[in-house]
Amino acid sequence: MAAQTELKKDIGLFPALALVMGTVIGSGVFFKVAAITDVTHSVGLTFLVWILGGIMTICGGLTAAELAAAIPQTGGMTKYLEYTFGDFWGFLSGWALAFIYFPANVAAQAIIFSTQLINLFHLDKGLLIPIAFIAALSVLLINFMGSKAGGMLQSVTLVIKLIPLALIIIFGLLQQDKVDFSLFPPMESGNGSLFSIIGTGLLATMFAYDGWMHVGNIAGEMKNPKKDLPLAISIGIGLVMAIYLLVNAAFMFSLPISALAGNENAAADTAMKLFGDQGGKLITIGIMISIYGSMNGYTMTGMRVPYAMAENGMLPFSRQFLKLSKSGAPWFSGIVLYIIAMAMVLMGAFETITNMLVFVIWFFYCMTFVAVMVLRKKQPNMERPYRVPLYPIIPLIALISGLFVLANTLFTQPVLALIGIGITLIGVPIYFYKRNQNRAHGI
Repeated sequence: MAAQTELKKDIGLFPALALVMGTVIGSGVFFKVAAITDVTHSVGLTFLVWILGGIMTICGGLTAAELAAAIPQTGGMTKYLEYTFGDFWGFLSGWALAFIYFPANVAAQAIIFSTQLINLFHLDKGLLIPIAFIAALSVLLINFMGSKAGGMLQSVTLVIKLIPLALIIIFGLLQQDKVDFSLFPPMESGNGSLFSIIGTGLLATMFAYDGWMHVGNIAGEMKNPKKDLPLAISIGIGLVMAIYLLVNAAFMFSLPISALAGNENAAADTAMKLFGDQGGKLITIGIMISIYGSMNGYTMTGMRVPYAMAENGMLPFSRQFLKLSKSGAPWFSGIVLYIIAMAMVLMGAFETITNMLVFVIWFFYCMTFVAVMVLRKKQPNMERPYRVPLYPIIPLIALISGLFVLANTLFTQPVLALIGIGITLIGVPIYFYKRNQNRAHGI
């Protein structure tokens, strides 16, 4: 039994780094410029929002990396919270991740991938759902071949997706258009107060930067997690931030802010100006590769969360969730993730679901930041191969940033936030049922 349920340690630093960057760099880098500029109507404010979002994410990554190195277990954040706050919070975070967050992201990426493919080849729009199903299924089948295959796909798509990004950056920055990139003093040129503009813009960047935490899910399959995992998180986020700033600079050198605001085809329009008619096709291919890699990242990490929860016997059908393919992939978990994701594809409310999950996930991110400080106090002698620098300043910045995201969502989109809380709380009765069942069986 042990041989059938033991994950293989095949992942090195570069695949882990590729997982961070490949999961984060998905649709956000291409589509969120429209939402942010629509709110800011200012080059300086747009850059300020991207920079603040990057700093918040880097502080969060540097903080969470301390737990990732000290508790390098498959399951990532769920294991950190379980270790620090107990089984209940570990289970609830795992529930939200495994059965809501990851499937919703896979669904969203599959639909965007399908939409871009239809636009590229001028296919019948009625094929949107079948193509989405096939795209997500192809990623799942690759991951059934094991973490090495999934990591290889992630590495390859990361390298390929950077090519069109690099072309846009290089040729975009060569444009002669004069652009005022002044960050200070920030001017209220958008809709509403400066505080609300920055807050709304940050919510958009949080989606674009999201995905960095979940590389911890594959810690149990890394060759040297205590050394490589913190490096993958911190270096990966830093590089993503640099890429995002350069891409947005290229957009703004190429098109006026009025042409970017609310324009979901801003990336394609930029490519058309830079490279002509073929540029639109080039950027579409780049977007598709980027989204495919992001879908792989969410599938690869997401299918390992139920596996980690099943190890504790805390899921219905735990024995099934522990089943691995011959190459060591948790195939049953992958099938469940795929079924939920495809149900969400049929439902169609992807943007709403994604916005809701940004709220849900940041609640648990904040708990992770608190966990670092709690363990520093309760277990000062705990082995910590990596320590967050400038403690406690960076963890406090991460926590305050997370609380800002939660408060902003709660006040600006209260219904969405309450729905997210409600769906997460569905896991509570399941937890107590399984706990009592395990106790009755002496587990």
